[in-house]
Amino acid sequence: MSGKFARYPSLDGATVFVTGGASGIGREIVTAFADQGARVGFLDLDADGSRALAERLGPNVTYEICDLRDIAALQAALGALKDRLGPATVLVNNAARDDRHDWRDVTAEYWDERAATNLRHMFFAIQSVAPGMIDLGGGSIVNMGSNSWWEAGGGFPAYATAKAAVHGLTRTMARDLGGHRIRVNTVVPGWIMTERQKELWATPEGLEKHRERQCLPDLIDPVYVARMVLFLASDDAAMCTANNYMVEAGSI
Repeated sequence: MSGKFARYPSLDGATVFVTGGASGIGREIVTAFADQGARVGFLDLDADGSRALAERLGPNVTYEICDLRDIAALQAALGALKDRLGPATVLVNNAARDDRHDWRDVTAEYWDERAATNLRHMFFAIQSVAPGMIDLGGGSIVNMGSNSWWEAGGGFPAYATAKAAVHGLTRTMARDLGGHRIRVNTVVPGWIMTERQKELWATPEGLEKHRERQCLPDLIDPVYVARMVLFLASDDAAMCTANNYMVEAGSI
């Protein structure tokens, strides 16, 4: 299938930063940009996975090990990528963890940690890279949302709340940065069949129930999320901003 996918000339030579790039959807995004000829820097906590991915994709891909909950560390890591690759023309705020939790068990500390894991770093990554985009005359920022709150999914209220807030962040930053020709959008994945999902939650019963919810009968491979991100990062999407782009097979 990938041989039939589009190529975007505007991404050849682009500088792209991706958070959470070593596994799952993030790994597909890093790979997709590298295949377009972009120079890609990504952040992740997984040293082994990061090293393996960078070695597989070649010299145009680099990474920094970083805990995104530590904002000073995030800023330093993005600064290190900028020193090596130059200022980003594309930022993909992908990193998140959809850990399940019962609302009865949530403490204030856990709530704050979930917000730090799934939302806070997105704003500070934007704050870090936007000045460089302004100097370059424009750019594209893609924030990763979730179908969870659109579907009124239960079992992870702190996660769903953080992901709902991503859409507010997208729209306000699209307004604040639009005058500099920086576009800000949200990609909304459905239930994407990453290894993590398959190992933890993709039971036969759950998959069948979700298939019935989708309009399309096929389960969603991470590559299709990456393809939407590529489009939004490219010049083909030059007039797209402040909006949601669904990759959920019609489940919402």
